[in-house]
Amino acid sequence: MRILLIRHAIAEERDVWAATGASDEQRPLTSDGAKKMKKATKGLMELVPTLTAIASSPLIRAWQTASIVADQYYGRSPEILPALAPSGHREDVLTWINQFEGGTVAVVGHEPDLGELCGWLIARRPESNIEFKKGGVAMLEFGTERVAGTAMLKWLMTNSQLKAFRPIEPTA
Repeated sequence: MRILLIRHAIAEERDVWAATGASDEQRPLTSDGAKKMKKATKGLMELVPTLTAIASSPLIRAWQTASIVADQYYGRSPEILPALAPSGHREDVLTWINQFEGGTVAVVGHEPDLGELCGWLIARRPESNIEFKKGGVAMLEFGTERVAGTAMLKWLMTNSQLKAFRPIEPTA
């Protein structure tokens, strides 16, 4: 079983958005952030050709990011998972992951929660301080046992690295 941990793409600046009086939960992606995520998803699809499911934090910037990824992969909406909201419960994220028999699932959320989730899944140490850049993605893999502390970090890439990713062409 493989898990993609995806941080939301570039969103409107927090201070600028706060001046509008709207809640931070409604802070959207910038148009540039959405474009960059769409390009990064093309590189992601080279690394991970299929997804079983995608879950998102209910905050709009994560939902928009998850929707971009979901649309590129299979043209349907992601599932909302409240545990992916800031200060959500990582145990509930693992419960969601464990409902699937195998394949690759993706979760879209926020920092520092994703870094803490990643550290917890790998080493049962949320304070491991694995940092996700905006639009960044990590691939974790579980063996037969899917409990905290048993995942292996396969790779961690920034949005820019994913956008630039091209498969290596075999030489003749």
